[in-house]
Amino acid sequence: MSAPDMSFFKGKKVFLTGHTGFKGTWMSRILVTSGAILTGYSLEPPTNPSLFDMADLEDKMTSVIGDIRDMDSLKAAFDKADPEIVIHMAAQPLVRDSYKDPRYTYETNVMGTVNILECVRNSKNVKTFLNVTTDKVYKNNEWEWGYREDEPLDGFDPYSNSKSCSEIVTHSYKSSFFMGEDAPAISTARAGNVIGGGDFATDRIIPDCVRAAKSGNDMIVRNPYSTRPYQHVLEPVFAYLMIAEQTYKDKSKASWYNVGPDDCDCVTTGDLVDMFCAKWGGMKRVDKSDPNAPHEANFLKLDSSKLKKTFGWKPTWHINETMDRIVEWNRVWFADGSIPEIMDKQINDFINT
Repeated sequence: MSAPDMSFFKGKKVFLTGHTGFKGTWMSRILVTSGAILTGYSLEPPTNPSLFDMADLEDKMTSVIGDIRDMDSLKAAFDKADPEIVIHMAAQPLVRDSYKDPRYTYETNVMGTVNILECVRNSKNVKTFLNVTTDKVYKNNEWEWGYREDEPLDGFDPYSNSKSCSEIVTHSYKSSFFMGEDAPAISTARAGNVIGGGDFATDRIIPDCVRAAKSGNDMIVRNPYSTRPYQHVLEPVFAYLMIAEQTYKDKSKASWYNVGPDDCDCVTTGDLVDMFCAKWGGMKRVDKSDPNAPHEANFLKLDSSKLKKTFGWKPTWHINETMDRIVEWNRVWFADGSIPEIMDKQINDFINT
């Protein structure tokens, strides 16, 4: 079961925070084409160009522009939507930005989680809640094996640490308010590094590769030796929806889950860039380390055995296929092709793989 039964979402009322972001837009496209009654709550799209603006979603869902820190605005949108399923993805998602503005990072990632859980706590109709965090919630010992869900949560940098706090907040709310028979299912999902078409964020490796390709330059890499669990954006997005579907049906499955690729897809940044350059053609990697760069983990990997055992999940697209899909998507974008069409094609290809 690598993808949920998407017919399940037809007619279901879903509230999604962070819907204008990279993963949020892919999830929104999947949900609206599946017939969900979708309300999104998020800031304006975080990049220009914006995948959300390209994805033809505005008239197919209720899109509320608001700050997750603004409880009154959030609650008004939430109460109007009256959802059955809540997926929380709104976040300040960048490590380097968290060093520049740690207060904003903690306010968004910690109090934003408190705010959405307060909305859930005061709702009578929510059946399942999923908080999307990150693989970086773990105390990183630079181990060669994958972290499991019972490892200590203690992220190093403000972004990672704020996501550790978001996990702990969710655990507390579950224990304090959501243990009754009629309480909603409460889960979190900790995903590895997500890549795919339509990511235009600053300071991310694949968007930097795409920008280099667009400008005709070689790709400069600051840390070619860091190892990350890279996965196509559709891997975690469908896993999140699978968790939402299954915990809606069976609350006993609600828990904390790693969503990471297999070991073969944990590659160095340098190898990832080399793969992009080879598949794109006409460009190469140039290593240029920055001795003054903020700390980032060198080695990080997840053990997703729990997700596999509980749901029968397994990765669908490995790293070579993932890079082919990134190149395919961006060649359509470079040629001014239809973004909704290439998104729907890749979504259908993923489901039918």
